[in-house]
Amino acid sequence: MNQIQPFIVSPSCRLWPSLRIALLASAAAVFSVAAASPAALAAPLTFTNKSTANGLGSNNVRGVYASGSNIYAATTGGLSISTNGGSNWTNYTQAGNGLGNNYVLGVYASGSSIYAATDSGLSISTNSGSNWTNYTQAGNGLGSDPFSSSSNGVYASGSNIYAATAYGGLSISANSGSNWTNYTTSDGLGSNSVMGVYASGSNIYAATYGGGISISANS
Repeated sequence: MNQIQPFIVSPSCRLWPSLRIALLASAAAVFSVAAASPAALAAPLTFTNKSTANGLGSNNVRGVYASGSNIYAATTGGLSISTNGGSNWTNYTQAGNGLGNNYVLGVYASGSSIYAATDSGLSISTNSGSNWTNYTQAGNGLGSDPFSSSSNGVYASGSNIYAATAYGGLSISANSGSNWTNYTTSDGLGSNSVMGVYASGSNIYAATYGGGISISANS
């Protein structure tokens, strides 16, 4: 079976978001769900594939998060949410619900709060997706790059929000997004292109493009 070979575009290229859309559009991808207990992992896994035929916003899925029967899929056609394990999906978009951009690269959720990393900044909903507040470089100081607010990933814990920006380093808010502090290579970050982020207590883990993994033990 022919396999699609990866094609890497440098994060320094300002055409990167549009190129990603074109490249992903050429791939026939679907969203797959597998349910297995640790004991069952020794046996072959089986998958159920969910696509636009099931209401997914796009067959190009860039990220996913799940909690119980709730599944959050970051697609290139909006943020798709299922509350019944993937049987049905509700798609949230820029035009329909105020999402910052339909191109969603990462997602995290906690209770009724949903955090969507989009190509136009970070979108946050506190009512399960009905309404969104968008955070950008120009509007709220997200990221250090004045030319782009593109976000690749997000993680949140309480009022602390960690946003992995495409060009502007790691952005952290300690007050639910009202204000942001941006960390870049001048602070010791491996690269200003951050692909993903996770935090636990005062430990922060930033996955960077070309600069390895950057770890902070003092917040």
